[in-house]
Amino acid sequence: MLAMHPDCARCGADLPADAPGAFICSLETTFCAECADELDERCPECGGELLDRPTRSGKVLKAHPAAGERRFQS
Repeated sequence: MLAMHPDCARCGADLPADAPGAFICSLETTFCAECADELDERCPECGGELLDRPTRSGKVLKAHPAAGERRFQS
């Protein structure tokens, strides 16, 4: 199951699990749309393709909440 990280690993922007606009690589490193565009949709950590992260909402989000640990390192 996706960890659904709450922030962009590059700029720290909030990325709620129930909102579109997040991109992930195969290792689940998460980026906002702006950073994904600036990175030419390639993960700088693994070199993998950045794809749209699916959203999680309603009962599923309540049963399986998003990760709470922020990943952005300033």
